[in-house]
Amino acid sequence: MVSGKEVVVERRVNGVKVKLHRGDITELEVDAIVNAANNQLWMGSGVAGAIKRKGGQEIEDEAVSKGPIPIGEAVVTGAGRLKAKYVIHAATMGMDFATDERKVADATRNSLRRARELGLSTIAFPALGAGVGRFPLSQVAQIMIGEVKRHVSEATSLDTVIFAVYDEAAYRAFEAEL
Repeated sequence: MVSGKEVVVERRVNGVKVKLHRGDITELEVDAIVNAANNQLWMGSGVAGAIKRKGGQEIEDEAVSKGPIPIGEAVVTGAGRLKAKYVIHAATMGMDFATDERKVADATRNSLRRARELGLSTIAFPALGAGVGRFPLSQVAQIMIGEVKRHVSEATSLDTVIFAVYDEAAYRAFEAEL
């Protein structure tokens, strides 16, 4: 079940629903939400900060115990007080907060792999690398949607992928790419 604010755009890709949601990713009732993480897995600001505030310190404590991880990799933790069951921490940058196309693609791909390994049916992504990493939104949307299309063209447990973005510019970038 997916709940939260109204989903405005929905497409089907190889039978998988790909949705665009404008609102707070921490409010979604999904199997997993993805955290745009640094490779140390410290949760400071942006999406990570929102996840920690709403879900609890235990999410960061568990994440940090699994780090550091290579940039582009992803690890799974519990979701604390969030509606989601899991948080997938996707390292889109190091402590220099710099990201690029390869890091965003790898982080997206490895998040989808963790979802497959856990047999998840629903996952929600923020715009990885577009916040603190300042990577261009149009490129983030293109890369992430491309990785999702590749993933769902193979065997997957997912039936719904949500791109949960907070502001109008991000929404427009993902809407144009979908």
